[in-house]
Amino acid sequence: MKQLEFKEFYRASQDVCLRAVLASVGDRQLAEDLVAEAFTRAWVSWPKVSRHPAPRAWIVRTALNTRVSWWRRRRKEVALEDGAPDVPDPREAEPGLDPGLLTVLRQLPQRQREVIALRVFLDLDTRATAKVLGIAEGTVTAHLSRAVSALRGQLVTADDGTANDQEVGP
Repeated sequence: MKQLEFKEFYRASQDVCLRAVLASVGDRQLAEDLVAEAFTRAWVSWPKVSRHPAPRAWIVRTALNTRVSWWRRRRKEVALEDGAPDVPDPREAEPGLDPGLLTVLRQLPQRQREVIALRVFLDLDTRATAKVLGIAEGTVTAHLSRAVSALRGQLVTADDGTANDQEVGP
């Protein structure tokens, strides 16, 4: 029973969790690794995770926490050559995410990306997002507002403003 229930959860959640983590970390290979690790941990703790109020959010939070743990370990192990990080090519297509949106998401601060991932990609409410991230609801609202403003400023072009000049209605 446990195995069948987990398989169904995995099939229904894997893509949306991957997109949420990808939006937060900005690197497809890293996002895939993090989500795989999070689902592995979920399988091991499935009785607990299945009772979580938002199991998908548990997966995403675990993936993001794993990233922090990996980063802490790696920064001690690997020195970057020439001081330049390996940045993925933004022109590479990411299934389910517009390349332009992904490029702009990568420019947001980490916490704003996490809020966007949980609120938009997982469709969690403010309270659930705050609980998953361990921050106040007002902080979630502030980060979401700042992120949306930044995204709007980057994604809306002057050409889009022409719709305001058109008459509406008969």
